[in-house]
Amino acid sequence: MDEHIVLTEATYYILLSLYRPRHGYGIMQQVEELSSGRVRLAAGTLYGALNAMVEKRWIVQLPVEDGSRKKNYQITERGLAILRTELSRLQELVRNGEEIMGGQTHD
Repeated sequence: MDEHIVLTEATYYILLSLYRPRHGYGIMQQVEELSSGRVRLAAGTLYGALNAMVEKRWIVQLPVEDGSRKKNYQITERGLAILRTELSRLQELVRNGEEIMGGQTHD
């Protein structure tokens, strides 16, 4: 697996929201909630990202229930590995920042 993948904030939150299966609108709501409203996904952006992640085998589309139009998605083992690698990378960034800055920020 490519260890040098750096996820965008939107991609990170989409993968994180798919830790449990969700449909598109549920993903949009979860991402907005997790990001405290900073990341708001338009439908076209979300579905473009979902299609790309399906192609990369980071997520799968689950079978559609009879009579439903909702497409549900779920993270795969590969996607989970990508997410864990990104979480580790982000934790390193925070550790390094706190070590250098001593937990202080400048105004």
